[in-house]
Order: sequence, then C-alpha cells, then structure tokens
Amino acid sequence: MRLYDTSRREVAAFEPGPVVTMYTCGITPYDATHLGHAATYVAYDVLQRRLRDRGHQTRCVRNVTDVDDDILRKARQIGVHYLDLAAAETARFDSDMRALEMLPCWSEPRATSAIADIRKMIGMVLERGHAYRSGGSVYFDISTFGRFGQVSHLGREAMLALAAEHGGNPDDPRKRDPLDFVLWQKSAPDEPAWDSKWGPGRPGWHIECSALAMRELGDTVDLHGGGSDLVYPHHECEAAQSEAVTGKQFVRHWMHQAMVRMDGAKMSKSLGNLVFVSDLLKEYDARAVRLAIVAHHYRDSWEWDDSIMPAAAGRLEAWQSSPAGRAAEPAAVLDRVRARLDDDLDTPGAVAAIDEAASTGGIGPAAALLGVRLS
Repeated sequence: MRLYDTSRREVAAFEPGPVVTMYTCGITPYDATHLGHAATYVAYDVLQRRLRDRGHQTRCVRNVTDVDDDILRKARQIGVHYLDLAAAETARFDSDMRALEMLPCWSEPRATSAIADIRKMIGMVLERGHAYRSGGSVYFDISTFGRFGQVSHLGREAMLALAAEHGGNPDDPRKRDPLDFVLWQKSAPDEPAWDSKWGPGRPGWHIECSALAMRELGDTVDLHGGGSDLVYPHHECEAAQSEAVTGKQFVRHWMHQAMVRMDGAKMSKSLGNLVFVSDLLKEYDARAVRLAIVAHHYRDSWEWDDSIMPAAAGRLEAWQSSPAGRAAEPAAVLDRVRARLDDDLDTPGAVAAIDEAASTGGIGPAAALLGVRLS
C-alpha cells in the first residue's frame, strides 16, 4: 500500500505492523456534522476497511474536543453549559456516523477526560526547556525546537496568517514569538478552569490531541491526520510538543483530507456554507451519501453542487440492480478495487471499476470495501 505523506510531500510506502495505530482529529461539537466532516471520516473508514482486508487489525482513535474556544463561544451565545452543548452535538454526530455505517472507532476519548494527562505533559515540556510561563499561561517556545515546520513546510509569513485565521492569536503580547502557541491558558471569568501548578486555567487546543493520542496509542502513531486545514497550526504544533517530550517520532505517516467546497470557499461552520449530513439523509439513502464522497479522491478538493446527490443515488441503484454475473468475475473486480485502494486510496478508480462491472454483472463483495452494502 502507498499513501501520500504530507510531511514527506510524496506518495510513500505505508508498511505498518499487524496492528495499525491511527489517530484522526474529531469534531468540536458545537454544530451538526457537515459534508466536509463526513468526507474526512469516510476516507479513514475506507482505509481501515482495506487494511483489515489485508489482514491488519486497526486501532483508530477519534477524539472529541469538548472544551476549546469555539465551543465555549457558542455555549455563551446560546446560553447553555458547554458540556450540555457538547453532549447534544456529539449525539447528533454519532447518529450521522451510524447512519453512514462507519466502522466503530477503537476509542473516542473526550478532551475533558485527559486533564491530568495534559497537565503532566505540559510539566514535561517545561522541564525539558521547551516552554515558558507568562501572564498565567504556558506557551511552547518554538525557538527551542529545530524541526518546527516539518509537517507543513510553510514559511513564517504563511504560518502567521494561518495562526491568526485558526485562533492562534499571534498578537498575544505575552508571547516571546508570535508563533509560540499556548499549552495552558488562563481562563476567562465565565470559562471552565482546572487547578494547575501554573494557576487555574484550561488546556490549549493542540496539547489536547497530543495527550490523547499518546495516552491511547503510545509515543509513536502509525497514521495521523484529519482535514487539510489542520496541517498548520494544529498538526505542526502537535508534532513539536509531542517530540519535544518523548524525543521520538510522533507520527510515521501524515494523511490529510482535502476540503469540500461550496460557493467557492471551503465548507466551514464559521462561513456557514454547509451541507449537513442529517439533511441529506432525510432525502437520500446513506449509501448514496458515501458514494457521493468516494467518487472524489481524498486529496482533491471538490465543489458541492445540486447534481452530486442525484448522480450518487443513480449509481447506487445501478449497482444494486446489477445481475449476479459469472462466478469468476466478482473476484476479478475485487482485485481491481484492491489495487486502486492500495494506490493512494484511489476511491474514484475503485468506483469506476465497480461501475464497469455493474454494467456487465459480477460486482460481488467489492462495494463493501468502500463501505457500501448492496444486500
């Protein structure tokens, strides 16, 4: 199997051991699941299905970021407790994932379950000289970590722009460098706070995932990723703080899902240009939603339009109505689909192979590798 590695910037061999450890950044549960979320988790789901088909066990961890700036802001706006908001939206997300027949995650830890782990990790970063205290908060000092930039390969100006866009607050006067990032932040009066050696506060966003990934999967993870909008700052900062603590490679292979776009911009909660999975499921079979996603390669950004779901529904109908075919044909189709998935998870190529088989008969079990149940 070969997959594109964001850090190496090339398609490279993915050769894990019998048990594959995987971590994918989960939702911040302050709104419903949109198609961009679904595209990311479908890609990981198809990858797991093929890895299991190849004889591996998979341990996929997907976190729930149930405390951070976004969820606290939304809870404040609508006047509810942030954990009540998180519980409601996580339940909606779980319902959508079940409808799409996603493989269950090996573990789905919440950020608030790891406060002790987070505090311990921050203490280790400080002890190793990679962080400093300032104004009641703790910051990672990027000047102490020579490999900062190893995941994204971005220049300083691009990093500054993305940090500002994604809540990195480069103008924070308490920082030594605008690119330094917060590990522990002093809570506002109306925000949750936990006691620590550095004063009451709450975790920064990046440290949550590092602590959870290493708690659940160990110091080094075979595959880690999420949406491509997480490459910087989130995953860059995760790698820096994790390796600063352990001295080991944090992630062997970085995999990122390209953005799904609508009205010329990426789907995002902040822009409001969203297609919600729950809305699609009211009108279409969940398997058609999966087909709409896997018709696009995970590394290709694509634009949503109103023709996509009818086309996917038509494809599902054609696959379901395909004749059984000769006994030898299903095996040949399965081999073609396996080959396409092993080539950088080429789901469009796999779909095309099944389309061809559907016109002549003999799909067999191949559609199941895409998570599409035909019986």
